[in-house]
Amino acid sequence: MGLCCRPPKRWSLNDTYGFIATFFEAQLQSYVPRSVATCTRTRLLSRQFSVAQDANTTSSRAESYNSSTSTSTSPSQHNVRRGFHTYFVTHLPSSSLHPDSRAPAGPHHKLPRSAAAPHNAVSGAAPVSPPHLPLNRDLTVVRIPLRSAKHHFGAADSRGSRPYNEDTNQAGTIDIPAFAKRAPISLVRSTMNKTGEGTSADSAYGDPQIFYFGVFDGHGGTQCSDFLRDELHGYIEEAAHEFELKSSLRTARKNRKLDSDSSEMPTKILSDAEAGGRKKLDQLDIKGSEAVVAKTDIPEIDMHGAIQEVETSNAIKGAQPVPAKASQSKALRLQKELVEEYKSTIGGYFRRFHPPHLHLRRDPDSPVPPITIESVLTYAFLRADLDFVTAQAHKPDPDDPYVSDTALNLDEVLGKPHHLPPSGQGIGGRTRFKGGSTASVALISTPTPAPFWHPAASSTLLVGHVGDTRVLLCETATGLPRPLTSDHHPSSPGESHRLRRFAASFVTDSFGEERIQGLANSRAFGDVASKRLGVSAEPEITRTELGPAQYSFIVLISDGVSGTLSDQEIVDVVKEAKTPEQGSKDVVAYATEVSGDGDNATCLVVRLGGWERRSEGGLGSLGTKEIRDFRRNEALDPRRGIR
Repeated sequence: MGLCCRPPKRWSLNDTYGFIATFFEAQLQSYVPRSVATCTRTRLLSRQFSVAQDANTTSSRAESYNSSTSTSTSPSQHNVRRGFHTYFVTHLPSSSLHPDSRAPAGPHHKLPRSAAAPHNAVSGAAPVSPPHLPLNRDLTVVRIPLRSAKHHFGAADSRGSRPYNEDTNQAGTIDIPAFAKRAPISLVRSTMNKTGEGTSADSAYGDPQIFYFGVFDGHGGTQCSDFLRDELHGYIEEAAHEFELKSSLRTARKNRKLDSDSSEMPTKILSDAEAGGRKKLDQLDIKGSEAVVAKTDIPEIDMHGAIQEVETSNAIKGAQPVPAKASQSKALRLQKELVEEYKSTIGGYFRRFHPPHLHLRRDPDSPVPPITIESVLTYAFLRADLDFVTAQAHKPDPDDPYVSDTALNLDEVLGKPHHLPPSGQGIGGRTRFKGGSTASVALISTPTPAPFWHPAASSTLLVGHVGDTRVLLCETATGLPRPLTSDHHPSSPGESHRLRRFAASFVTDSFGEERIQGLANSRAFGDVASKRLGVSAEPEITRTELGPAQYSFIVLISDGVSGTLSDQEIVDVVKEAKTPEQGSKDVVAYATEVSGDGDNATCLVVRLGGWERRSEGGLGSLGTKEIRDFRRNEALDPRRGIR
């Protein structure tokens, strides 16, 4: 019996709508709302272990980890949300959905209207709205990759003349409660009556998104800088969760729960017209060259044709820490356990270790707030460093002549590692990594949905810094750089005083720079061999309140840039660029061109509210043009290095 050949059925528009409706119905039936904590991870029941821990202790630790992770439904287990994303979410105004006003009206197809009807009584199930998509066009939400937003952010790097690049960087949005100062109620309650610039959407906590930028300069290899790039933001999220940190933008009211009901009243969108972005830019008191020239630090050329470099400025004094809402008893316990673990695991310098912003006991008479966002950041830095160091200490040393006799599973028990970072991935390679990395991270929190790059937006900038990477702010009115970090070198007075009690002596290299056990930095992540001498990851934290259009941009750079160029030269190069992306490329290209040692160079540029008037304050970008041209001519001179 032969099969009858029927003509193939033509696929119509009705079939398309029916397929879409069936798909979304299935999605809605299987959709389960996610809780605030989606990524499960349990802190190990005991963190008190030493570097010389034996196999029995490692075995018991792994068994405790396996038993805790196997009971995911246990009420004592806490879940940690990994909410870091390399994109940001924003609301688009309704006009952006129809960018071309000359577009013809009506359906954009050649089918008859009867065939284009989306649904009728006999065509099956009606199409349903997909989850998470708003019904109102005024609330259209899009995701924009941060590295693709060239008008708001730019990143560039170069390995210079080195065989490989040890610098890494990171940028995205981090999922922690807001820490910005509360905005006036008139701004929070403003509504979107006019078409304006897109505004950032709320995070999972109901606050405006927290932006995170970081630059990491590795030495001795890339394992530590890669670890910080992939994990440090996770440690910050985890620390905020463990401290039970609450948002600084929400207040508890009578007969109202803070967390459960806060999501019922979404934050209104702030329009560009109501915020007065152009008005804020026009109100800036731009300083002339006469008022700024005395404050400008520009390298000079002496009578012998040599460049007289200026000393690197120390960080400006930041704002005082603000008390944060958190579980004080739990936070104090976690901080005390971390310090005790440093004492028992590493010893040496850490036996009398008392890092700033950490509090080991409750003191009601102390003027310093017990728990702050600075405490969370300090805890995250120290926790990440300790995890990295202990992970390396348990691995075989490649320089040990007896490494061939070491068991292959020294760091594992039945294939399970003894410790995992927040992402659940392993730390480093199979052998011990003796290098390290410096780090500078910047977190920006805004009190309203207006993004921090809006001219009328106020925001809070928090910088955590370890080592000799650098973070600069460019002031709009004067055009001067405002450093937010200080270089942690053994020769600096503060670091010298901190280390003299533990380091036997500092060694001066052929360039006249003091070093501690061969290291140029007195603070760093990793560097296992120098930990006992005080090479710690205690972060220097600076809080800065950013007023409307007060600053033009932020620059995060590695020492391959800051070691070659002055701060004023760096910001002047960015001023001449049309976009932050082009500014970062120009800084790296210029530093690589004129560098004498060819170090790795990395630059991140973040746009702020005063970007449009970045070249008007002070000397503009012409103040350093002469010295920049001189450096370029020196770099092109074939006799360079002979004289």
